[in-house]
Amino acid sequence: MQWLLIVITGIVFGLGAVVLVKAGNPGNYGFCAACHLRDIAGALGIHQVATLQYVRPEILGFILGSFALAKTSGEFRPRGGANPAVRFVLGALMVIGALVFLGCPLRGILRLAGGDLNGLVGLAGFAGGIFAGIAFLKNGYNLGRSHIYQGVNRSVGYVAAIAALALVVAVATHAGFLQFSAKGPGSMHAPVFLSLVLGLLAGAFAWKTRMCLSGGLRDFILVRDTYLLKIYGVIFLAAFLGNQYFGFFKLGFAEQPLAHSMHVWNFLGLFLVGLAATLAGGCPLRQLIMAGEGNTDAVFCVLGMLAGAGISHGLNAAGSAVGVGVNGQIAVVAGLLISAAIGFGLREKISLQVEG
Repeated sequence: MQWLLIVITGIVFGLGAVVLVKAGNPGNYGFCAACHLRDIAGALGIHQVATLQYVRPEILGFILGSFALAKTSGEFRPRGGANPAVRFVLGALMVIGALVFLGCPLRGILRLAGGDLNGLVGLAGFAGGIFAGIAFLKNGYNLGRSHIYQGVNRSVGYVAAIAALALVVAVATHAGFLQFSAKGPGSMHAPVFLSLVLGLLAGAFAWKTRMCLSGGLRDFILVRDTYLLKIYGVIFLAAFLGNQYFGFFKLGFAEQPLAHSMHVWNFLGLFLVGLAATLAGGCPLRQLIMAGEGNTDAVFCVLGMLAGAGISHGLNAAGSAVGVGVNGQIAVVAGLLISAAIGFGLREKISLQVEG
C-alpha cells in the first residue's frame, strides 16, 4: 500500500506538471510553490511586475485538496501559536531565495527532469541548507509547540481554505480586483479547470503522504529514512518520461526556460530555502499543505511567502534569464544572516528557559 501511494503521488506531481506545461504553463513550470505564489502576489497587487500576474489555481488546489482530505478523514485539527511571526519571516526568506534560483525545490526537480542542469546545482544548495538547519536543530533550536484550538477559536483553521476558494471563484470569473498579465510568464497558463483539478489531486496526495523535500532530506540525514525521498524519485522519473514523450526535454545549462546559469547564486538561493525551510518545519509546498489542514502557523508562513515575493520584485532582487543582479545577491546574503540569527537566537532563548 505504501509503495502504491508513493507511485501515485509521484505520477500526479511529475506527469501532472508536464501536462500543465503542455496545456499552457511556461516550460518546466507545471508546479512551483514559490513562483506560483509570486504570480498570485502580482495578481493581488503585492508587486507590480506586469508580466507576473495570475492567480495560479494549482496552488489553490494544494490548499483545498489538503483541506478536503483532512476534513473528510476526521483529521482536521486547527492549531497554531508557535512563533507565527518568526514563521512569517522564514516564509519570506524562503521565497526570496527561491526567486533568485527561479523556483522552489519541487521546481528544481522538475527543471532537472526537463534537462535543465541548473536544477542540479540548486538542489545541491538546498541539501547544503538542510545540513546547516540540522546543525541548529541539534543545538537546541525550537520554534515551540502549536496548540489545538478549542471552541469558536477552531474557526481560524478554515481561513486558508476559505481564502483559496474565494480566489478560485475570482480567477474563474476574471474578477475586477485581480490583475492579469497580457504577456510574459503570467499570461501563459493551462485552463483553470485543469489546473484546479490537478492541484486538488496533488494537494490531497501531498497531505496523505506528508510530502516535503526538506523533511525527506532531513529524515534521511538523521535516521536514513527514505520514504519521502522515494516520492520525489518517482516525480523525477514521471516528469522525465513525460518531457521525453512531449518533446520538452533539453539537456544542458544554457537557454533553459525561466532559468539562468549563475551557479553560485543558484546554489546559494536554494541553500537559503533549505535552511529557512528546516527552521520553519517544512518546504514551501509543505507549508501550503499544512495551511490547508488548519495549521495557522503555516498560514503565517504562506503570508510571509507572498510578502517575500513582493519584497523580491519590489527591490529588483529576483533572478531572471540573464542572471542575478547585485540586489538579489545582497538579498540572499542578508537572508542567510537573518536565518542564522533566528537559529542562534531561539536556541539561546530555549537554553535560558531551561536554566531558569
